Amino acid sequence: MNAAHEAGRLAQLDLNLFRVFDVIYRERNLTRAAEILFLSQSAVSHALARLREQLEDPLFVRQGRGVVPTPLAERLAPGIQEALALLQQAVHRTRHFDARRDVVQVTVAMNDVLEPSLLPQLVVRLRESAPHIRVASVRLERTKSERDLASGRLDLAVDVAQPTWADLHHTALMRDTFCVVSARRRRLDVPAYLAARHVTVSSRRTGLTFEDLVLSRLGYQREVTVRCQHYEAACRLVAGSDLLLTMPRRRAEEINTPLGNRLLPMPVALPPLELHLYWHRQVDGDPRNQWLRAEFLALAEGLLGGAKP
Repeated sequence: MNAAHEAGRLAQLDLNLFRVFDVIYRERNLTRAAEILFLSQSAVSHALARLREQLEDPLFVRQGRGVVPTPLAERLAPGIQEALALLQQAVHRTRHFDARRDVVQVTVAMNDVLEPSLLPQLVVRLRESAPHIRVASVRLERTKSERDLASGRLDLAVDVAQPTWADLHHTALMRDTFCVVSARRRRLDVPAYLAARHVTVSSRRTGLTFEDLVLSRLGYQREVTVRCQHYEAACRLVAGSDLLLTMPRRRAEEINTPLGNRLLPMPVALPPLELHLYWHRQVDGDPRNQWLRAEFLALAEGLLGGAKP
């Protein structure tokens, strides 16, 4: 296929179809895509049919109640998303940013330690400036975060401080210390802590948690008899047992007040838990992303005593 033919095919493409492609790719559902695009489902189906014809590929095939991308769609998606992000930035530079007009949806990958404390207040705060905004808090997947931030599938990510890619920018969002949750008041020194049975929280199936990694570096090892996914479940386990739970203090205060559990000082000196806000360099100067970062940081500082950037 020669260059003239390729140029001719490109000239025939309607750029609006790529916006439809992007939303379908992110949502994996034509009905939800139609709602986000403020179009009828038939209009979205018609746009997809045109793009299928022009690219000579199904692009999305039905699976259950949604759709999944074909291999060609997977290859096209990163470039389309990056191109759309650049076009959006170019448009923003030509006019004054207005959150009410320019922000329709934001998607944030958020650490589950922070989500219960921050997300409800964040939604309220964002809707003060952008009443019709849609906010999606999604699971943090570290292996995909750089790619998802680059493609625009994520606007921001919140994760523990860690070495990262050169194309990702970040700033401190929140710092917290650790405490020990117990069903009863007890004297807790290092030998008593290590001799006790523990419950730990991790979204991963295997591997050391942050506190166990630090303990191992200090030459300590504790007995973990229960591993679960969420701190609320772990605190309820503690309430009816002799288990101990090591967790960030602010979240512990929120969960354990109604349960009656005690919050004890951590007998081993652990470094504070530090959460950072991450974004891709290509949106560093984007007014929309700048606004969203500022809202995040202001809210974290006000509610959680977050770290100033």
